[in-house]
Amino acid sequence: INMANTTFSGPVRSENGFEQVSKNATTGVFTTSATYGASITGGVQSLSGAGAVDLTNLITEVTTTGADALTLADGTTSGQVKIVNMIVDGGDGTLTPVTFANGTTITFDAVAESVTLVWNSTIGWVATSVNGATVA
Repeated sequence: INMANTTFSGPVRSENGFEQVSKNATTGVFTTSATYGASITGGVQSLSGAGAVDLTNLITEVTTTGADALTLADGTTSGQVKIVNMIVDGGDGTLTPVTFANGTTITFDAVAESVTLVWNSTIGWVATSVNGATVA
């Protein structure tokens, strides 16, 4: 059953979870970007070196290649969650969100450091969990 662009006025239930997918307009191939069931699984961005942490994947795994500057644009919807993890330490990675309620930067300097951020349209990204990283 194709229920694209369907609006529901009550709860929606599924015995086997939900998947968020996108369809390639050329090939017709579906790609799963998130799964909602007993756990939530989101897409993963692999970022090596300086650059932009994306808003389309739940998780960004950072491999630093020196003193890397990382950026994070404002979120798109209140409640949006972003998780950033350092997986390879080639130097400090400094993340600068455009709007950050807890300060101005988050610095990662060791493998397994991470931050979980939640977007609030009034005050910006809020760090709800910080593991080893430095918020300044």
